[in-house]
Amino acid sequence: MAAAAAALLVALVVIVPNFRTPDDAGSRGEKALDAVASAQADFKASRGTYGSYWLTGGDHSLDAGHIVQANGVDDLRSISCADGWVAAARTGSEIFLRSSLDQSTVKAGAGEVRRPGCITPEAVDSMLGDLGRIDRSPAPGTSAGRPAGASQYRPSYHITPDRDWMNDPQRPFFLNGLWHYYYLYNADHPHGNGTEWYHLTSTDLVTWKVEGVAIQKYKNGLGDIETGSAVVDYDNTAGFGKGAVISVLTQQDKGVQRQSLFYSTDGGFTFRSYDGNPVMENPGAEHWRDPKIVRDEANGQWLMILAEGHKLGMYTSTDLKSWRYASGFERSGLGILECPDLFQMDLDGDPAKRTWVLAASANGSEEGRTTGVAYWTGTWDGTTFTPAEDKHQWMDSGSDFYAAVTWEDPRLTEGQRMQSRQAMGWINNWDYARKLPTQDWQGGMDSIVRDIRLKTVQGRAALVSTPSKTLARLEGESSSSGPQTITREGTQGLPPLRDGAYRLDLTVERGDGGSEALLQFASGGSIFATVGYNFQDGAAFVSREQPAAADLGPLFTDRRTAPVPPGNGTVDLTVFVDHSSIEVFVNDGEQTLTSLVFPKSEEQSLKLVAGGGSLSLRNLTYTPLSSTR
Repeated sequence: MAAAAAALLVALVVIVPNFRTPDDAGSRGEKALDAVASAQADFKASRGTYGSYWLTGGDHSLDAGHIVQANGVDDLRSISCADGWVAAARTGSEIFLRSSLDQSTVKAGAGEVRRPGCITPEAVDSMLGDLGRIDRSPAPGTSAGRPAGASQYRPSYHITPDRDWMNDPQRPFFLNGLWHYYYLYNADHPHGNGTEWYHLTSTDLVTWKVEGVAIQKYKNGLGDIETGSAVVDYDNTAGFGKGAVISVLTQQDKGVQRQSLFYSTDGGFTFRSYDGNPVMENPGAEHWRDPKIVRDEANGQWLMILAEGHKLGMYTSTDLKSWRYASGFERSGLGILECPDLFQMDLDGDPAKRTWVLAASANGSEEGRTTGVAYWTGTWDGTTFTPAEDKHQWMDSGSDFYAAVTWEDPRLTEGQRMQSRQAMGWINNWDYARKLPTQDWQGGMDSIVRDIRLKTVQGRAALVSTPSKTLARLEGESSSSGPQTITREGTQGLPPLRDGAYRLDLTVERGDGGSEALLQFASGGSIFATVGYNFQDGAAFVSREQPAAADLGPLFTDRRTAPVPPGNGTVDLTVFVDHSSIEVFVNDGEQTLTSLVFPKSEEQSLKLVAGGGSLSLRNLTYTPLSSTR
């Protein structure tokens, strides 16, 4: 249809009148978009395709055909596909757009503009979000507080089962307008063993619809249903039909772990066991589990990363059924590796620095940590992963971030998918996972969805994590405090905590002799958790107290730290709190710390104090968050 080639770009744009003042925002935006149009024409003429560009994001690929003059704008970005391009320029709070199909400059507001059919509305929305336009319309189905009768520790906006047990998240995928997500679930807890895949769907990765168990345990004689991954087989490589959902996962029977294939022809709602299961028979290994399946398009194959004790095994296949061993990646000192992942990202947003990232859940006790998600950056040649350096890094420095999954949005352009992806982990720790004082369910919860990028941090390629922009749809009316001095006695006039689900954003500056900022969370007359930053050590940290109703052991009260040098003498902290969890993002996600917490009562209070002297609070903003339950 002709509409596919000239589809509507974004609702919410309006044509800008002719620009009359040379220095106004519209004129500057138009000049920058003129520069993009010229560069795109030259790029197409010389290379037969269109280019991408992001002034502040590190992607200057388009400059190869024609230098983009971006003077006078705060940010400029262009995304592209085979049939054309869309670009946006930001000057102050205003954003202006143009596309290869519409040479008129338009302003974000209200109206329509054409876009190439191969660039989706979601791709444009994502581009505008990167330039600062965030959708803050309330998410449907949310409420100001949890439903009546919710237990004390029940989260408002994190995923938990209504009852019974949960653990490992399974990587989401997008199909037929829905995100499909599964987690391991045990309806027989605590009296019976065995997990199965519990299914949720979402249109926005914020609110979720419960679909029930999608892959049941103990049905094919090979044991329960454990961690694996699902992919959409668009090209029918497995023979179950184009667009079939293929899940390859671990089944365990009498202590023996095997890999089985399940397939769905109804979009991921119900699955059948493949008659040829197991597709991988255990070779005699004690630990042989958690297959992560990724598409290696450059080499025309499927790739499986399998957790094999202290080694990650790499296997390849053309049909998802028959797998060939390719290589192994072995590491000591990290305990038993689990839940691996492998993906590509553009370092600093630059396609010329495209990098592979290999990750696995691991045990960091030998280096003073607890369990978490370790990762390496490097290269993949179709057979072997080669790390850029032997030393691993950690995706999160808190006590309770494990079994993480990452994924991309297929609706975005290739360049966007390489610049950012999303992640989610299990907020729990096997040291005390079965002892938590949650009465109506067990197993902790899933983290918030995070946007992750690969950036150079202190000379190393590192994953940085920020809260997903879609969480803004949960935000209520904010209130702020500051600037003011932080003393040992604490600051005055901090916003009151109206509920146990909220977001805090604060910037602290080093002052007169102050060395440590302590954000103290109190309940029932005592502090149950502290989020802090030590300027002298250049480190953020989280400490917490034992819950009143349970002793979770000494590991629970160990302080967790993350090295983060202050930027120009200041530190930025973003803290998401949800009744029994705290997720901390330091300096735009250079470090994160995720922890379970257990306040004594529903009523909570907040105090900000200085250690060693005084500090300066530039600003603290409190934002209540709606419930998705």
